[in-house]
Amino acid sequence: MSKFSQEIEVSGHLIDSLILTKIFDKIMDLKGEFQVKEIDIGKQKKDQSYAQLLVTGKNQKHLDNILETIYREGAVSKIQKEIKLNKSPKNYVMPDNFYSTTNNHTQVFHKGKWIQVGNMMMDKCIVVKGNKAFCVPVRDVKKGDQIVVGEKGIKITPPERPREGVNVFEFMGSSSSSERPTQHIAKKVAEDIYNTKKKGGKIVLVGGPAIVHTGASDAVSELIKSGYIDGLLAGNALAVHDIEYATLGTSLGMNVHDGSLAYHGHRNHMDAINAVFKAGSIANMVKSKKLRKGIMYECVKNKVPFVLAGSIRDDGPLPDVITDVTQAQYEYKKILKDANMVIMISTMLHSIATGNMLPANVKVIVVDINQPTVTKLMDRGTWQALGIVSDVGAFLPMVVQQIRKKR
Repeated sequence: MSKFSQEIEVSGHLIDSLILTKIFDKIMDLKGEFQVKEIDIGKQKKDQSYAQLLVTGKNQKHLDNILETIYREGAVSKIQKEIKLNKSPKNYVMPDNFYSTTNNHTQVFHKGKWIQVGNMMMDKCIVVKGNKAFCVPVRDVKKGDQIVVGEKGIKITPPERPREGVNVFEFMGSSSSSERPTQHIAKKVAEDIYNTKKKGGKIVLVGGPAIVHTGASDAVSELIKSGYIDGLLAGNALAVHDIEYATLGTSLGMNVHDGSLAYHGHRNHMDAINAVFKAGSIANMVKSKKLRKGIMYECVKNKVPFVLAGSIRDDGPLPDVITDVTQAQYEYKKILKDANMVIMISTMLHSIATGNMLPANVKVIVVDINQPTVTKLMDRGTWQALGIVSDVGAFLPMVVQQIRKKR
């Protein structure tokens, strides 16, 4: 055995979830060598498999690079090594060589045993306190926090292909395309939404103003009213255009039902903002019966929590909008806690931000008419997302129609 070799092992659904293939690919991409020392393939679909490999590099640095890469695909060293911890030198500062997390379930080997890392998110650090470990964003790092550094003693578990049979996520293979049978996909998405709620799951919707522009507002309102949405994450624009449509029938001055421009329509969205300020809040506008329908109305009436995160381009913004971006992040995370499914509709920035807060086992559906928006979300790390390139104004009503049939 070369002195620049190390034995690693990996277990799980290695074949059908492509875990072993990815490890082989990573080693070869980095010009390394591997030898399969042992492999045991599960015989039934629920059986796990096991493989032991000897990985060889040209030198120690080359080998370390290979090992760090395949550790992130689920491999671990055959000889378990303890994690290394360094203290944070001051608030908001992580030690050099801190471990940057993925969104996959992660464990750390500490004091002779594996500890599950809680609050899993990508691009965070891992803080260890006693016998607990959890993901922490840089703004929550405190001086003296024990933070994991390096790649040793860390085990990642990639999500496995579902065992229960073909659902929409297997059907699409986590890809995005505009050349898929839209009606069939809508039916599959509706089935997954229906089944998630039937099992008591939590569904969060992330939405952009195109929901209103394209005429899909009524479909989203029905989903909320019918109990399929447990939280709404958006920006100022969705709420403003939804309230404009609900009170004036327009979205950015355009009559939603026929696409014509309304007289003096350019001021309608400002009129909607002014109406909310008069009431004091969206909830007060509903209470005073100035707002009688729409997405925000259904959220208030059905006690569905919502968070509106501000940006520098906002008109107003509405009094309900959180203009402190750090506080908005915290509020988003509260809504996303324990979510089983997240539906992202026509909002690239809010979708990417939300994706960064989700563990990889949360089902994600992203719908947008622009394919780059869909693929960018996956490229930023939310690789488990099901990308649907479609006009939301046509797609969402089809989904709601299919849910109605199941009800």
